Amino acid sequence: MATKTARKGIKRAPAKRRPRKAKPGTRGATAPECRLDAIPDSARDTAARIDQVGGLMLGCYSDPLGKQPLIVAILPIESVERTPFQRDLSQAHHRKLADVLDRTGMFLDPVIAVTAPEKGFWTPNGMHRLEAMRRLGAKAITALVIPKRDIAWQILALNTEKAHNLREKSLEVIRIYRGLIDEDPKRPESQFAYYLEEASLVTLGVCYERNGKFAGGAYHPIVRRLEKFSDGPLAKALKEHEQHANQLRELDERVAAVVAKLKQRGFVSPYLRAFVVARINPLRWMQGEPPALEEVLKTMRERAAKFNTEKVKQEDLTGAGGAPDEPAD
Repeated sequence: MATKTARKGIKRAPAKRRPRKAKPGTRGATAPECRLDAIPDSARDTAARIDQVGGLMLGCYSDPLGKQPLIVAILPIESVERTPFQRDLSQAHHRKLADVLDRTGMFLDPVIAVTAPEKGFWTPNGMHRLEAMRRLGAKAITALVIPKRDIAWQILALNTEKAHNLREKSLEVIRIYRGLIDEDPKRPESQFAYYLEEASLVTLGVCYERNGKFAGGAYHPIVRRLEKFSDGPLAKALKEHEQHANQLRELDERVAAVVAKLKQRGFVSPYLRAFVVARINPLRWMQGEPPALEEVLKTMRERAAKFNTEKVKQEDLTGAGGAPDEPAD
């Protein structure tokens, strides 16, 4: 019996599955099998790029898990840049790294690098290490160079040097999205579900682009439940995300007005916005397949406009939780 799940053109993100524990020694290559006596054809262009920028190739080997060719190289530091769709640089984090590197006097954790579209290299995992080395005045940096440039799109999975918060992750996703559109806007959005993780992050990314202090945490559970990857082309799907972002921002304006009234009445809590959002969220009482995101946001806007702050009591806030309000500068 067919379910009501899928509205036309909508596809749910694939479920995240952890690989089962494999029997020891049953996958990949042994240490001797990783040896490459010559550069494979698939890595020749990458090796040529290293020579072109004045780098030094230390060796080439076959990855022990996927058996893909990898190159260890020393690259001139000016030839390496972070990917244009990466998170914003954390000044505190890269300064702390610079201090550690300065104390040890050694750079022991190579950055991952891929060839950039025109010249030089991009690092999808290593921005803070790269900037730390620049801060110390380094001339060159050690890199693990991957001949497959599309690995750069898997930045969310690769970038483990500093944990993402929701804002950083959403901004990275929308930047990746715009980069994918630049390459080919006609490809289906669902093809990149693995790179983008959640369709909700695209919508929230648009919100954060327009307002860096947007309170995405209050709305993320709702958007994550209802926003799905589309089988439509990227360019068209982005317009839908932008429409949803506009609706979210309009909703947040109304919620902010309610929060302001509650503060005027003397209510003080970091969860005021989460409290209001929970009160106007129709999904709490729904069973079965929920309506489309735009319908839910419309209902929430209407409820926010009619919200009676005079009926709120201090004990109502006692059990309030969720994402705390964004701090104001």
